Amino acid sequence: MTQEAVKTQDAKLTREQEHEQKRAAALAMGGARKLDARRDKGELNARERVALLLDPGTFRESGLFVTSAVPADRDKTPADGKITGSGEIDGRRASVVAYDFTVKGSSSSPISNKKMSHFKEMVVKTGQPLVYLSESTGVRMPDAMGGTGMGSANGKTRFLRKRESPWVSAAFGYCFGSAAWHTMTSDFAVFRKGAVLAVSSPNLVARATGQQVDAQELGGWKMHAEVTGFADAVADSDEEAIELIRRFLSYLPSHNGELPPTAPVPAGSGERAAELKAIVPESRTQTYDVRKVIEIIADTGSVFPIKARYGKSLVTSLARINGQSVGIIANNPQFKGGALDGAACDKATSFLVLCDSYNIPVVHLVDQPGFLIGLEAERSKVAGKIINWMNALSLVTVPKIAVTMRKNYGQALINMGGGGTADSTAGWWSSEVSFMDPTSAVAVVHGIDKETDPEMYELRLAEMAKGTTAYDVAQVFGFEQVIDPAETRDYIIGALKDHYRARTNGIGEHNLSTWPTSF
Repeated sequence: MTQEAVKTQDAKLTREQEHEQKRAAALAMGGARKLDARRDKGELNARERVALLLDPGTFRESGLFVTSAVPADRDKTPADGKITGSGEIDGRRASVVAYDFTVKGSSSSPISNKKMSHFKEMVVKTGQPLVYLSESTGVRMPDAMGGTGMGSANGKTRFLRKRESPWVSAAFGYCFGSAAWHTMTSDFAVFRKGAVLAVSSPNLVARATGQQVDAQELGGWKMHAEVTGFADAVADSDEEAIELIRRFLSYLPSHNGELPPTAPVPAGSGERAAELKAIVPESRTQTYDVRKVIEIIADTGSVFPIKARYGKSLVTSLARINGQSVGIIANNPQFKGGALDGAACDKATSFLVLCDSYNIPVVHLVDQPGFLIGLEAERSKVAGKIINWMNALSLVTVPKIAVTMRKNYGQALINMGGGGTADSTAGWWSSEVSFMDPTSAVAVVHGIDKETDPEMYELRLAEMAKGTTAYDVAQVFGFEQVIDPAETRDYIIGALKDHYRARTNGIGEHNLSTWPTSF
């Protein structure tokens, strides 16, 4: 058919037919071949991801008819590679930006950036979460190359976070350019296994440095879950990643001016309290998994781990206690004896920022021997990380509750809610608090070890262990209460009621809202 014939045919289209034709072309995304290839690999396309994220029938798309500003690309860039709009998640309004990899690798252009910027601005005004479903090759080179492309860029506030409302991101595949930056600036980032996030692709790294590097080694999901700590959670599939996003948002308010939603308390919550004495040995040298303690204290089935594969000597989890969202920070003696290393410090600080920004009370469950020391620790800048954590904790204005379960030594006592940094404190009747583990103190102060002078060692050890019980701490009001381990959940519920801020309807001051988004 000649061009003239096409024009003649187009001229005969009604308004309705023309609209439907253009709409169908936009909804076709990168075409059947590319969509089928994704399906064959078990990967959802961008529109399927949006449909799974949002409640059925609630999606209101914006920017469907956007295309590239480059004339030659207009027919090849439906929605310009970004699907944007709003809908509902569990009945609450939310906005979404889904990267469509079937359209030029979901590369970013000035027009698609304009679409994304619209929603970044809108969610601040309207008070709703923004979800990124990320997968991109990065910037679209022809659009950005040259002085004109770079000189016209507007990056002043493009990735600025003040945490007015939650940002959440899922990294599904290759994430370069804005897909990486949005993931880094999000409050929660889930990586699907197989995802790769890096500043540059392996190809570009090889060309620029001559270094051949595997994509997973460069920026794979496992590296970000275990080494950088950028992955808050890991999913086996697209479906699981999206379910994790929905669940994470259920613990958070839609914006920082309201409280998180409450949930019904499941039957049986708190009924296993007596098991705590069996889980936590009184001997400070015996290990156990603190995650079992958290499961008993929290509402049944409500524990949602954050950064579970990173900094394992410290557990950070969202949970509910009596239906209320809380953030739990707990030492885990199963890893490094519970000693706090640089990764644990970063993990704690990041979690405090999340809780402070979105009005989530913080609960410390304490059983720590102090900070990890040694050459590796110092090279990881642990001293600076310790003080960052301490300063962040001091700035938090949501209720902070600290329960010492077994041991609590040294400067780490401050970081874990001691020394006046928590609003409410308690110690199990079996807990021990001191500047240092008494066995180490004997060696430091007296230079004695058990093998060379056992009699004198025992004498000095008894001296160093004096005045270290929970009752000694309570005597100077270091603990408000000394409790039976089985009373822990009830103590926390009572403390939450006491420290709810009635004057501000429970809303904190958000002192950490502009804290750096990545550590």
